[in-house]
Amino acid sequence: MRCMVMVKATAASEAGEMPSETLLADMGRFNEELVKAGIMLAGEGLHPSSKGARVKFSGGKRTVVDGPFAETKELVAGYWMWQVSSMEEAIEWVKRCPNPFEGDIESEIEIRPVFEAEDFGDEFTPELREQEERLRARIADQHGNV
Repeated sequence: MRCMVMVKATAASEAGEMPSETLLADMGRFNEELVKAGIMLAGEGLHPSSKGARVKFSGGKRTVVDGPFAETKELVAGYWMWQVSSMEEAIEWVKRCPNPFEGDIESEIEIRPVFEAEDFGDEFTPELREQEERLRARIADQHGNV
């Protein structure tokens, strides 16, 4: 199963505070373990929400809202995409992760399974499945196999 592992933002990450060399090295070692185990598909840190935007949809109307966004605990500071055998395996890997924020800052990492084609049932027709496979192949060709 694929899952997205999200490092939740803190007041420090939203203020743009950068991690120390020590934390970057610890995370680098952890990422190496993930890659060696064949688990990590992708992973990146995100700029604070002050550099982002949201697009709100209401029927046919689109409204752009520039950051920053107020609810820090609901924001994501970084993510990984993992390929694991189960949610339990993902949890065990997250428990091995260095604390993404230094000092006594409380932090949280959320794990969410990614929908797979079979999760959508009959509504995901053979034509839609074929389209999805074509798009994934094009993405892999354009950007390497991610």
